[in-house]
Amino acid sequence: MGLRGGSNRQIPSSYLTLAVFFALLAVALTLVTCGKSSTTGQISNGMATVNVSISDPPSCLPPAGNFKSVFITIRSVQAHTSATADDNSPGWVELVPELNTQPVQVDLLNLPANGACLLKQLGSNTGLAAGDYQQIRLLLVADNSGPTALSTNACATLGQVFNCVVDSSNNMSELLLSSQANTGLKIPPGQVVGGPIHVAAGQAVDINIDFNACASIIQEGNGKFRLKPTLTAGVVSTNTTGIKGQIVDSVTSQPVVGAMVALENTDQSGTDRIFMQAVTDSAGRFSFCPLPMGAAFDVVADAVTSSDTAYNATLVLNVPGGTDVGTLALVAETGTPSGPATIQGVVTALNGTAGANIDASASALQAVTLSGGATRPVTIPLLQGSNSNLAVQSATACPATGSPIGAFCGQYTLVVPASNPSVGSFSAGKITLSPPASGDVLFTVEADATRPMSGGATICSPSSLTTNLEAGGTPLKVIAGATSTAKEFDFTSCS
Repeated sequence: MGLRGGSNRQIPSSYLTLAVFFALLAVALTLVTCGKSSTTGQISNGMATVNVSISDPPSCLPPAGNFKSVFITIRSVQAHTSATADDNSPGWVELVPELNTQPVQVDLLNLPANGACLLKQLGSNTGLAAGDYQQIRLLLVADNSGPTALSTNACATLGQVFNCVVDSSNNMSELLLSSQANTGLKIPPGQVVGGPIHVAAGQAVDINIDFNACASIIQEGNGKFRLKPTLTAGVVSTNTTGIKGQIVDSVTSQPVVGAMVALENTDQSGTDRIFMQAVTDSAGRFSFCPLPMGAAFDVVADAVTSSDTAYNATLVLNVPGGTDVGTLALVAETGTPSGPATIQGVVTALNGTAGANIDASASALQAVTLSGGATRPVTIPLLQGSNSNLAVQSATACPATGSPIGAFCGQYTLVVPASNPSVGSFSAGKITLSPPASGDVLFTVEADATRPMSGGATICSPSSLTTNLEAGGTPLKVIAGATSTAKEFDFTSCS
């Protein structure tokens, strides 16, 4: 389970409702409680058992993406009862002690067969102090750190390298970690689903860590790959909380292979954000599991085929965990020209009057109309050919005109449907959809800035910018087979 998207966001406001549900469930089952957050945490007498797993339904496998494998080597998983504990605070405890002597290498894009939920069971701790755990961090084996207890190392052809990526052409490259090998990949309180993880004395809790590999890789101007981790964690039921279904063509009822499917939920601004994302298999099927107990999501899907046929984005509201939605029919876009649309834009960064290095992630939003007439911005899953994660560096040339003097620049590409979304609901085992709205197809683009080599810490002021305008100041409208240029994002105070 995990939040999906190109930036590390706070859990949406709807999770405050989930937190209440979790608390009630805890009273009934004495298993999970998601009470009010505490900055110090309370340790109870007695010991508990915690089982830790890792998951990642990948969305960047070929042909949808450019990576065949992303290998990371985990040497520790730790938790803390304080919401404010930093890297050097005492009190971090091991959730999987055996990893300290026997690290585990995981291919984040290699899902197990037969529809299994988990990539890997990392291990357990049967002597964990009871309490409310508010932060989790993963420590990886640093490259060039000397021999390890790994029986096999998929990155060994690169030398003393333990974290690497394999692209669609089978080229292997080191995955740079910066200081994260020592300080850990953080899962702060805002990314622990439902609030603190309550571990009661004498009880067992299953914790899953979702590692969004596809949103966690930045390619720098020099061609090197760097890790910008996007992770979430929470208590799960591995057997009963999945959401699955099949994507088909609305006319032929044939499976749509390689469709992008996202689970989304609203944040505090009322915008649907990607929580988890995957692609459909050769039968058009998708499956998300494990998920937080009691959670409900909006399911958003779109697609483009190998013959360049694009499908409109389709949104199904309020699908509870544990649901098989059956078949979800997407409407193919027709007309001339055909194919999806492309939004391109430039991101610049300044620190005072000098250029600044930042990582930036871009996302595409469309407004949908809900029952009762309210509207909601929805994040549209990006189609093949998109480049939404970028390093803004001095090596990237800025446009000849219009960019701030001295700024560093980067360019994003968002491939999106050239139609308005179809919206529906799931009830009594059936999906009822409205047809896509007619008229102009309008988008909003959002960009978020983070500090390079920091593990996702925000940078610049403000650190998030949006635009619904083209470079010339007109509304940002897309047309099938054409490219629209969004108004430039100029980040400042990026110290």
